[in-house]
Amino acid sequence: MTKPHTITVIDTIHTVLSKDGAKISYLSMGGGPPVLVIPGALSIAAGYAAFARALAEHFTVHTVERRGRGLSSSQGGDYSMVKECEDVLALQQKTGASFLVGHSFGGLVALEVARNNKALTKIAVYEPGVSIDGSIPMDWMPGYEKKLAEKKYADAFVEFVIGTGPERARQTPPWLMKLLLPLFLRSHERQQMLGLLHENLREHQEVARLDSSYENYREIAADVLFMYGGKSHIKWVDLAMERLAAVLPQSETQEFPKLDHFGIDKKAPQEVARAVCDYFLK
Repeated sequence: MTKPHTITVIDTIHTVLSKDGAKISYLSMGGGPPVLVIPGALSIAAGYAAFARALAEHFTVHTVERRGRGLSSSQGGDYSMVKECEDVLALQQKTGASFLVGHSFGGLVALEVARNNKALTKIAVYEPGVSIDGSIPMDWMPGYEKKLAEKKYADAFVEFVIGTGPERARQTPPWLMKLLLPLFLRSHERQQMLGLLHENLREHQEVARLDSSYENYREIAADVLFMYGGKSHIKWVDLAMERLAAVLPQSETQEFPKLDHFGIDKKAPQEVARAVCDYFLK
């Protein structure tokens, strides 16, 4: 890794207009070549502050506040992956970024943005939400929608966690999971996630729509780093890593043995940032 820039890392908020006129907010910090960071579902830009701060020792980091969050416009009635890509492209054109990082659903957005995008040279994605032959479960959606309609938001969240989580979560009774939530999530984190449940549903509908379309990523010319946690214990992650590496021969795969699905934002953001730095700088 090269010597870091001597900079003061200060978070500043900016906005850019997307193709449809939607306002997209983003957080910027650091100095050096520009990097875009795309958060996952049920996440906001501020949740990646520690990761961005570590990356900002070498880069100018712009973390997107995706639609439906913070100062950004709402998802809107015509929400789709196309809109997500247009938002990132607007920011890419404004900043001149050729480096891109995405996590989970944000990793799926990153891969979609990179198709036939010659302006991007290197991409790093942490457990991108790529569903293959139904590998990312969607059977939780009817119950989830019903709970949302009844304004039973905590119950809807439990439906999602059990429906999409690792095997131990899928085997946990809903009443017990509801009791355990305060042990795993601090109050402000729970409130933030509960406030994004409608957006989460629309985003996962896009994951389902794009199921088994991963062969399209042959259209990516950029070098790609696929990252995953050794303790994620989510079946779709292993399948995605295997298939994506086969489709993109110019890619590298890196495991973080001690980390889970939230390694990049919650568990060890500095460790993941070091790996991303090394990949982007070499």
